[in-house]
Amino acid sequence: MTIDEALREAAGKLFASPTARLDAEVLLAHVCATNRTWLYTWGDRELTAAQREAFQALIARREEGVPVAYLVGSREFWGLSLETSPATLIPRPDTERLVEVALESASKPAGELLDLGTGTGAIALAFASERRDWRVVGVDLSVDAVTLAQANARRLAITNARFLQSDWFSALSGQRFDLILSNPPYIAEDDPHLSLDDVRFEPRSALVAAAAGMSDLAWLVEQAPRHLRPEGWLWMEHGHCQAGQVREALRRRGFRGVASHRDLAGHERVSGGQWA
Repeated sequence: MTIDEALREAAGKLFASPTARLDAEVLLAHVCATNRTWLYTWGDRELTAAQREAFQALIARREEGVPVAYLVGSREFWGLSLETSPATLIPRPDTERLVEVALESASKPAGELLDLGTGTGAIALAFASERRDWRVVGVDLSVDAVTLAQANARRLAITNARFLQSDWFSALSGQRFDLILSNPPYIAEDDPHLSLDDVRFEPRSALVAAAAGMSDLAWLVEQAPRHLRPEGWLWMEHGHCQAGQVREALRRRGFRGVASHRDLAGHERVSGGQWA
């Protein structure tokens, strides 16, 4: 079986995925220890028996719905190749908007940033890679997530970011930051999307929040000022229908310059404000 034949067959099996061909290419590139460009160039090359068997096994798991990022153990975010695991959310392109907003708010040449619920370390490492003179801290309640983020930082040789276990601010008593970022749980417990696609396999604790998905967002708005320096910024990712509620909570708490920013699909996805 050639590469082209294997990809056509696999894409046919993955008809339920909106990215069937892409999924097949990523999985076969992983099996062949190469990249997708190489697959395009050498489409008439025969797969070995071992490659064919490994590829078919991955396709079978993908048919069951297992996310590609978990199958290959990595996902690209902000141009960084990040190791992933079922202990964390899979970094998504929409979250890059949070990084962009943070970089726009980082007007000082040096400062300190906190990433709450860091997971793979994606947000913290993306920012740290762009602002080498800033000190970046990422925290997560999950010890497995912290271990993964630390491994990603070492492998990427990003030395201005550190990661520690903390239940939100619990391990940060007395510490203040110029920027606080978070992609917290914001999906309602009865949201039907929880039973669809990759989300089915991701840790529910990193997805679901009470009060129709608003409880963690509201709690962060209330607590963040205790850990922000004067004129520091808080920015949070949220659901596309929650921007108005988040802005209202920020204004009630006393934030100024409250604003929301849209994601790639045009939805209001990131909201925040500046502490006086």
